[in-house]
Amino acid sequence: MMKVLIAIDSFKGSISSVEGSEAISLGIKDIYPEAEIVTLPLADGGEGTVEALVQATGGKLVKKVVLGPLKEKVEAMYGILGDGKTAVIEVAEACGLPLVPSNQRNPFLTTTYGVGELISDAIEKGCREFVIGLGGSATNDAGVGMLQALGFRFLNLHDEEVGLGAESLLSIRKIDLSHVHAKLKECSFKVACDVNNPLYGPDGAAFIFGPQKGATPDMVKQLDKGLEHFAEIVLDELGTDIHNIEGAGAAGGLGAAFSGFLHADLQSGIELVLKIIEMEKNMQGVDFVVTGEGKLDGQTSMGKAPLGVAHLAQKYEIPVVALAGGVTEETAALNELGITSYFSIMNAPMTLEEAMDSKVTYNNLRSTTNQLFRLLQAVRTGVKK
Repeated sequence: MMKVLIAIDSFKGSISSVEGSEAISLGIKDIYPEAEIVTLPLADGGEGTVEALVQATGGKLVKKVVLGPLKEKVEAMYGILGDGKTAVIEVAEACGLPLVPSNQRNPFLTTTYGVGELISDAIEKGCREFVIGLGGSATNDAGVGMLQALGFRFLNLHDEEVGLGAESLLSIRKIDLSHVHAKLKECSFKVACDVNNPLYGPDGAAFIFGPQKGATPDMVKQLDKGLEHFAEIVLDELGTDIHNIEGAGAAGGLGAAFSGFLHADLQSGIELVLKIIEMEKNMQGVDFVVTGEGKLDGQTSMGKAPLGVAHLAQKYEIPVVALAGGVTEETAALNELGITSYFSIMNAPMTLEEAMDSKVTYNNLRSTTNQLFRLLQAVRTGVKK
């Protein structure tokens, strides 16, 4: 009896981790009908994390209408894991760049308020543990909007509460904690954060991530001043340094808010996900591991999902096959990092649009897996097929 573990990330813009895993499973079953297959949808803390963790733990999805980045109502989704007490939230659901039309992108105006609303909703549903995926935000407000939704009050010189968005950061003079959500102190936060940028400065949130959110060079400088001013107020008022935290600048400063105000633990996205889905436990007795993502490249070797899977498999000397739509020259380095062999699923010349079609990806994943395991069967049995 063969036992195979399938743990792939989504092929972003093409196929979900769940659908891709199904295609690979069918490819294996074509050759080994009796194979035992364990499927663990994968994510690295970014897009697809909620779906992957809910699927892996037998949890449920929750929809909630919240204030979007442009202060309009949007429907956001988060997950409650199988334990019934852990919520998993992707901040992009409430304040993501795709929610803002390209001609309206202005990080002075956008807010993270909806992220706080999702957290509050999960608290009311009984959750006390949180897994947060940072990334993809359209904001640069240092997480102030999220904190406002949770009852933190940020006051100006006249003791009036400031408005929403990064444009309000420079007017903050005081922080009032008297209205903070009463149950927040019972909560713990684990935050998937794969950048180490400080809050402000040349490597901070505004300079590094502001331009992709619509900030002009002059806006970047103003945004940076706002972040610096806010960090100084927090240090004066609360005695907390939110600037020098590794990852403080993630998601427009949400990293700083989670760490400094909610005492979150910022950690590698893939390592966090692998622990939650008990990847190491599920590798016991496995003969082969199949992993992959849309593109295998130099970024993969820097800690993305397939590499995290490969590291664990290497510990148990389990062969790992990685599948991807695209494979670059830098991918060769992965052979030294635990991936036994890697393959592109492309089987004919085609446009990028054709290659990204979900049906094409599904069929290519199945047929490539079929051929790989057909070869494996021939090697194992010594019979030419």
